[in-house]
Amino acid sequence: MVTYADRPWTKNYHPNTPKTLTYPKIALHDFLRQTAQRIPNSPALVTSARLPLVGRVAQNLTFAELDQQSDALAAALVEMGLKKGDRVVLLMPNCAAFVVGFYAALKAGGVIAAANPTYPADMLKNQLNDCGAEFVISLSLFYKLAKSVQTGTKVKHVIVTNVKEYLPPLAKVLFGLAREKKDGHYVESLAEGDKWLPDLLKQYAGRKPNVTVTPEDVCLFQYTGGTTGVSKAAVATHAALVANVLQQEAFLSVDGIPGEKEIFLGAIPFFHVFGMVAVLSMAIKTGARIIVVPNARDIADVIDCIHKFQPTLFHGVPALYNAINNHPKVKAGEISLKSIRACISGSAPLPPATKQEFERLSGGRLLEGFGMSEAPTASHVNPLNGTDHPGSIGLPLPDMDMRIVSLDDGETDLPIGEAGELLMSGPQLMVGYHNMPDETARVMREHNGKLWLYTGDIAKMDEEGYFYIVDRKKDMALIGGFNVYPNNVEKALKDHPAVLEVGVAAIPHPDRPGQEALKAWVVLQPEAQATEQELIEFAAKTLPPYSVPRRIAFIKELPKSAVGKTLRRELVRMEMEGSKQ
Repeated sequence: MVTYADRPWTKNYHPNTPKTLTYPKIALHDFLRQTAQRIPNSPALVTSARLPLVGRVAQNLTFAELDQQSDALAAALVEMGLKKGDRVVLLMPNCAAFVVGFYAALKAGGVIAAANPTYPADMLKNQLNDCGAEFVISLSLFYKLAKSVQTGTKVKHVIVTNVKEYLPPLAKVLFGLAREKKDGHYVESLAEGDKWLPDLLKQYAGRKPNVTVTPEDVCLFQYTGGTTGVSKAAVATHAALVANVLQQEAFLSVDGIPGEKEIFLGAIPFFHVFGMVAVLSMAIKTGARIIVVPNARDIADVIDCIHKFQPTLFHGVPALYNAINNHPKVKAGEISLKSIRACISGSAPLPPATKQEFERLSGGRLLEGFGMSEAPTASHVNPLNGTDHPGSIGLPLPDMDMRIVSLDDGETDLPIGEAGELLMSGPQLMVGYHNMPDETARVMREHNGKLWLYTGDIAKMDEEGYFYIVDRKKDMALIGGFNVYPNNVEKALKDHPAVLEVGVAAIPHPDRPGQEALKAWVVLQPEAQATEQELIEFAAKTLPPYSVPRRIAFIKELPKSAVGKTLRRELVRMEMEGSKQ
């Protein structure tokens, strides 16, 4: 009989994929130093912008330049008072300065606590206070936001940069004339004590920080919980992130992907572990270049970057791939996706129709994977050269153990094929949640001498070792005494030709106190029409009666996290607030 302890998934690894790895005793930023020594003049980052009259312009930052600039900023941070273990908040979308600041903070012995720059002020202030950061590195576009919340926090220094600093000279001038003030990037002067990033890079050029960073040192506070409630900081060490980069590289590199010739489309946010580890850290380790995309929601800019720079690797989320599939220029054949060889989709279930259409348009493989901020970041992915397993998140990465346990006791291993809570163990697990010992103890427990992460996801494994996410444990609804998984309901409704996107959640039953009812929020395809009754009848064709949502609302857009995950709690909040009016 197959057991989880047998790691049956390794039987479906590519013959060249190792089942276990040796992990070097290095810090995460040592990957940058190694690559800068190996290929100093190769482009690491490509920053671009569309400007009036000249169109899209781009500027390369080489690995040597990235290494040198991050050294200089690290030396500046140390001299400004940064001590080993201090937190540094990066308040930027994807841009070259984010990467410089990221590696500078690590080299200085700091801990990255990247923030979503679109956060409202109160959420940003909560994060600053929770992590106790004394340094913020901000894009000029968000300088006012940073200053508005500084009082009442420990922040002493704000380092500011303008997006134009990494554009070619002529483009920098044109940006200043055409967009800087209009788009909110212009800052007339900085408050006392704050610094311009270019000034620090110039002042500290050629210097390096005199700090020893070990693999056991903490390097990351990744804030999580945006889909389930109060945000928590998952604390990870250098060793954990180094391990995950090497796990992903070993699993994916059997077909020469990734490598120095690859071109990553850097659209997924770097302030999230998906972008930070699977894109940024992976590209830096392998010597691939990254096409920096500041806003993945600007689909016109995303497809223009694909057209201009011909990326080969593209990490994204289902909503992004779906939006590209449906963009008029892509549909008309004006934009080609043929350069893309492989894509990794995460953060939400990948609809089969989205996968099939993107693969038809690109000719490449779109693979579903899975990861968590608490195990930054990847834990499963489908093999590049394997056969499709529809709906599967793939196989666990090397050196990972998995269990599916009973939802009743959280301990009993379930038979292969049965759904229960997914537990994982591996070299990339977090240390715990910052200042939340009770939460840490709830999700990290020892069993037979091994530390296990309770993921909160309901999943199952087939006989071949492929895993399938059924739903989030917290999202499971109890309808008429039956367990109902919103993911299954969403999948059924997405098959309707008029439906573009759908979110399903349990709401308090309006007529039966203490019970739950299912509701679906539907975004229709452009110019498509459908009625509530039509969708209810459509769902009833494939779902059992208790799983059919009897309440459907049509909305223009689903609330989503920064990486495209539908926020079901926001849907429920919308429902509750609407019922109070």
